[in-house]
Amino acid sequence: MSVPNPIEKQVEVVPYQRRYASAVSELFHHSVHQIQHERYNAAQLQAWSQAPRSSQHWHLRLSRSQAWIILVTDAAGLSKICAGFINVETDFRHRGYIDSLYIHPDWQRQGLGELAYRQLEHWTREQGYSQLSADASYLSRGLFIKLGFVQQQRSYQQKLGQVLPSFYMTKKL
Repeated sequence: MSVPNPIEKQVEVVPYQRRYASAVSELFHHSVHQIQHERYNAAQLQAWSQAPRSSQHWHLRLSRSQAWIILVTDAAGLSKICAGFINVETDFRHRGYIDSLYIHPDWQRQGLGELAYRQLEHWTREQGYSQLSADASYLSRGLFIKLGFVQQQRSYQQKLGQVLPSFYMTKKL
């Protein structure tokens, strides 16, 4: 008999709603500035996220795609904390592109990214998507490989005069 993982009872992946926009903004900014990796310096992290963006920015960005929020129930069981989010583009030109996958630093390496991705993949298969793609950072590249993505090429984004390296990856569904 296997012992159930206690975190499974505390975590849920729910469709994005406007009420989560402020939490997503704070989570994104905090997550970026907690990155400690030799491939990203302080200037790159500052360019990646200078300050938390407005709730309106995140609401527009996530409501134009299919997005999910990862909620974790606090230890007392009294409130739910936004521990991460994921979204996939749905418009024809960018259909199947995973725009964002961010997990709060306190909740990383606990399976939440994979849990959110499984929800996204299930939804995209139901919609008839034939492929998913993403520009994975150095931090998320291993997760995408584990999930069956294949690196196609190195990619780079330029923000505020800084170059942010990543990896363009795809997965056939």
